[in-house]
Amino acid sequence: MIGFFEHQYLAYKKNHLSNLIALAKVDGHLHTEEEKMLYKVGAKYGLKDRQIASLIRSEKETTLNVPESHDQKMNQLYDLVMMVYADDVVEDSEIEFCEELMANFGFKKSVVKWMIDMFDKGNPPTPEAWEDLKKIAAEKYVA
Repeated sequence: MIGFFEHQYLAYKKNHLSNLIALAKVDGHLHTEEEKMLYKVGAKYGLKDRQIASLIRSEKETTLNVPESHDQKMNQLYDLVMMVYADDVVEDSEIEFCEELMANFGFKKSVVKWMIDMFDKGNPPTPEAWEDLKKIAAEKYVA
């Protein structure tokens, strides 16, 4: 039997991945590299392949989910930017999707372009630099 907090954390992980799936599908096509990225992120969060596949195949309209804490929001933004770079093509529709999502998260939309510049063509910052970037985002980009 799954406990309340375990269920809540599972829901958080699925919601996190659902936001990434919505981004991956925003241009009308799920690219192979984007799908690989979804499985990689899902595995990082402890989701099973069948759970990830079920989320990807779901025909339900995606409800965008807002994480609770600043760290969770920033972790979502990190994965969103990695997804933007997954197929080596940064689409305007992907940028617009991320900007709208970040506005819903309580950030200024400009945080997206700032993060894309920080990731420099899909090369994420080191863990130490990421901690610093989260602090800067809290100071400069929270609406």
